[in-house]
Amino acid sequence: QVHLVESGGGLVQPGGSLRLSCAPSGSISSFDTMGWYRQAPGKRRELVARHTSRDNTYYADSVKARFTISRDNAKNTVYLQMNSLEPEDTAVYYCHAQLFSLDYWGQGAQVTVSS
Repeated sequence: QVHLVESGGGLVQPGGSLRLSCAPSGSISSFDTMGWYRQAPGKRRELVARHTSRDNTYYADSVKARFTISRDNAKNTVYLQMNSLEPEDTAVYYCHAQLFSLDYWGQGAQVTVSS
């Protein structure tokens, strides 16, 4: 069983920054894909950013140039650096990992962007 432990959510003013962290129970290098999704109230869960084992990176259009996904193999942690946050970024953010076509999810971290 794979567990993903998230941290780093919170309340931030528009234009501010937050960094989310995700530490899996297994080695991050073993996963085919690791990434972040988010779900705002009344909306479907959507992909925000994804990094593959082949070192490919994907970002949703709405976060390009503002968010950065990265891996620190030494700390076995995946990060989502979020800059220039907007109220529309308010959501619960979920860490996601895929291994052998199986999906694993973190518990979710609330991010609220409000003045």
